[in-house]
Amino acid sequence: MRPSGRKLDEMRRVSIETGVTKHAEGSCLIKVGDTHVLCTATLEERVPPFVKGTGLGWVTAEYGMLPRSTTSRMRREAASGKQGGRTVEIQRLIGRSLRAGVDRVSLGERQITVDCDVLQADGGTRCASITGGWVALRLAVNKLMKSGAIVTNPLEYPVAAVSCGIYAGQPVLDLDYPEDSEAGVDGNFVMLGNGSLIEVQMSAEGSTFSRAQMEDLLGLAEKGVNELVQAQMAAVNA
Repeated sequence: MRPSGRKLDEMRRVSIETGVTKHAEGSCLIKVGDTHVLCTATLEERVPPFVKGTGLGWVTAEYGMLPRSTTSRMRREAASGKQGGRTVEIQRLIGRSLRAGVDRVSLGERQITVDCDVLQADGGTRCASITGGWVALRLAVNKLMKSGAIVTNPLEYPVAAVSCGIYAGQPVLDLDYPEDSEAGVDGNFVMLGNGSLIEVQMSAEGSTFSRAQMEDLLGLAEKGVNELVQAQMAAVNA
């Protein structure tokens, strides 16, 4: 039995509220169970120096956790003068994942920065950030298309992510914190809406895993991502 009482292949409740900030070109508040992440997308008519002159667009991301997003207060990373290794690794993952779903030629030579701020954490913050980050990105792209700045949608398929793992010897979908902290195997799956894989992060936390178990987790991830894509499309088409 899972601590939450969910079935092995059952996601936490997912909700995505759009237009939650006044100034960002795209924004949403995504809630996956008790994990809540504010995602905003900022459009700039410039690109990094290594992209300038190529005609290609660029999508990047930043990630952070608020001090009381967890059970005890964390010190703001700005106060220490540098980002932690975990933060850097996660925001690079978010950026890579979102870029994989972008036709950078169609986007044109401009940059969209997706900021993901964790308001409350209960496992799966990087996956929620990717899923909500795509919604914010899509809303910003919609504004570009509406203004006529671009004529072809550079986002052919949604990008979504979900965690899966081996908990109490069973493959489970969408780990919350109690499961994540005790899982024997932990994995994060990033996928396009057409089923193509973007990135898979899997590690043995307390026990090794077999190829068959990995395939079981992939099957669960596909189910979870399909559900997330439905929520994403409902949000951007609302």
